[in-house]
Amino acid sequence: MDNVRPRTESGAELLDRAVARAVRRTGASVAMLYLLAPGESTLRLTVLAGVPAEFAAPWTRVPLSAPMPVADALKDQHLVWLGSQEELARRYPRPALVLPYRFALAAAPVLTGAAVWGGLVLLWPGSHPPQLSPEERAAVHAGCGEIALVLHEAEEHGRPVPPDLGLRVLPPLSAPPPDTATASRAAEYLQRLPGGCCALDMHGRITFLTDTGAELVGGSAADLMGTLPWESLPWLDDPLFEDQYRGAVVSRQPTSFTALRPPDRWLSFRLYPDASGISVYITPGTAAHAAGPAAESPAPSSAPSRAVALYHLMHLAATLTEAVGIQDVVGLLSDQLVPAFRIQALAVMTAAEGRLRVEGHHGFAPELMDRFDGAPLASRTPAAHVLTTGVPSFYRSFAELKRAYPPAVLQEGLAAWAFLPLIASGRPVGSLVLAYEMTRPFEPEERALLASIAGLIAQALDRARLYDAKDQLAHSLQAHLLPHTLPRISGLDIAARYLPAAHGTGIGGDFYDVIRLDATTAAATIGDVQGHNVKAAALMGQVRTAVHASAGAPPAEVLARTNRLLTDLDPGLFTSCLYVHLDLAGHRALLATAGHPPPLLHHPGGHTEVLRLPPGLLLGIDPEATYPTTEIPLPAGAALALYTDGLVEAPGTDLDEATAALAEQFTRAAGRPMEALADTLVRYAERSTPGSDDIALLLIKALAEQPG
Repeated sequence: MDNVRPRTESGAELLDRAVARAVRRTGASVAMLYLLAPGESTLRLTVLAGVPAEFAAPWTRVPLSAPMPVADALKDQHLVWLGSQEELARRYPRPALVLPYRFALAAAPVLTGAAVWGGLVLLWPGSHPPQLSPEERAAVHAGCGEIALVLHEAEEHGRPVPPDLGLRVLPPLSAPPPDTATASRAAEYLQRLPGGCCALDMHGRITFLTDTGAELVGGSAADLMGTLPWESLPWLDDPLFEDQYRGAVVSRQPTSFTALRPPDRWLSFRLYPDASGISVYITPGTAAHAAGPAAESPAPSSAPSRAVALYHLMHLAATLTEAVGIQDVVGLLSDQLVPAFRIQALAVMTAAEGRLRVEGHHGFAPELMDRFDGAPLASRTPAAHVLTTGVPSFYRSFAELKRAYPPAVLQEGLAAWAFLPLIASGRPVGSLVLAYEMTRPFEPEERALLASIAGLIAQALDRARLYDAKDQLAHSLQAHLLPHTLPRISGLDIAARYLPAAHGTGIGGDFYDVIRLDATTAAATIGDVQGHNVKAAALMGQVRTAVHASAGAPPAEVLARTNRLLTDLDPGLFTSCLYVHLDLAGHRALLATAGHPPPLLHHPGGHTEVLRLPPGLLLGIDPEATYPTTEIPLPAGAALALYTDGLVEAPGTDLDEATAALAEQFTRAAGRPMEALADTLVRYAERSTPGSDDIALLLIKALAEQPG
């Protein structure tokens, strides 16, 4: 009955069931399912089981370039296993820093054939052996296979599960509730125990407390029910104590600590977790067993608890070191800062030519941001004021903000406001605007926390601005080196596409060109210079120019001349290249290759052939290298696909199989115009490859119309 799928279930509901089955079959305690949208380079957390949503807040979005297990599992297309905390710290220090608890972890890709859907992360309790058993490994792969099948079938039946669906948290597993008599006897048994008994749900809220337990902690059961102990009992508001709860939830291992209840009463707390919550046994303790220094009794705060704040602050610091461009910084803040610190709206602003520039925002109305964007730095706005003065300002309510800045406009749902300068290396680089749903006192501790956050953001923003400037310059160079338009050639239908690699991987050296030679002949070329940097782009321009200058000569001679030029230049980079001479009157094509991926030839009304051309050395290695020429018929209706390796290469995928799969896609869509076919193949590549390499694609189809 476990596999029955009611017709009324949506794709998302079927996905929930598949994840829950994967948890049961593997024996894991926590599951995190990430989905990847076509053409995107960021995984989105879609389904979570085993822990509250706030535990996963730092990892709701994971870039494929991030040093994280699920990203590596997807890029390399194999299971990543981490059997201990020590191994996690050695291979992935960032998550280990934030989660210093005992657990084992597996991350595996979710695939159907060449289609990449996402990745599944599973956690086991800290008592798990250091290795996965063969049965567990098989269960992980089976769970990923079922999830992939659900996603594939949902898409096939017009009910796709969008990656931006939002986080779905599965309810915790729990035993059937006892009958009234059994529950009454259990309560009597607990009341007779010499210590106090308490139950916490997975969020840490008190769901049960005996009279002895209430007496020991100095409160009443009625008042404490439904509260978080470290908030309702001020003497427990120490990061160490909340960290014990988090460790128990993640590791599923019993733990204990001792705390001082003022003025002089020591209490011992023993925590016993499972999938539904935590049982706590409270007994009198002694100072000798204290887990740490006694905490003072602070006043209640609207800010997150210190443990939560430190947890998210550490993760934010580690994550921001990996942000590449300004939009990366803004995206990380929206994904992590907003949910972690209960912020309703956020905006990041910089200064440009004496005016404010809104780099990105979350939660604010566009109309409100339009009032800030372009405002002079000398204007009377709080965002400009903190940027020019370097002094933060806090407003507990909109009324306070209105008194200080009468032109301020109320946005519904926002009450308290904070404006913080972003200062890096002693100079302001921008301002951070935060807004909260409820009024907020902004106590000194919270102001210090926000100042620390602003400092981290400022450093990341300063680095990002420098990267963006270099990246823009590099891509401008590359854009000017590629052809802006392709020539219209009678008798040919031509289309080309260029897709840069995922953000942060640098500029590539892929190129293509189509050259009109005379009324009956043309040439086409495609190539890929080794590397992802400005040097690769510059060399790409030189190679393309050299091929263009020799076009019209036999293909073997074109590549030989270009090769001699590159070996003379000795750039230290190698280049693959494919050159095609098109004889339109003779309905034929002459091809030569320098280590380039094989072109595809679609025969009129038939199959697609992978042209295995006689190999030639990469350009720039041996000045005496030769490049054999192959002649093929090119009748009306025949089509050639020239491409770079980014279209077919993916970690863990056999290159011949990937090329055959591309040929199959070419066959299916070959009846379309080349422009539409190019879009189809690009969409296929976005699904089947990780996007870590540039893609160049050139399609050429011989038409019935021939030049006279």
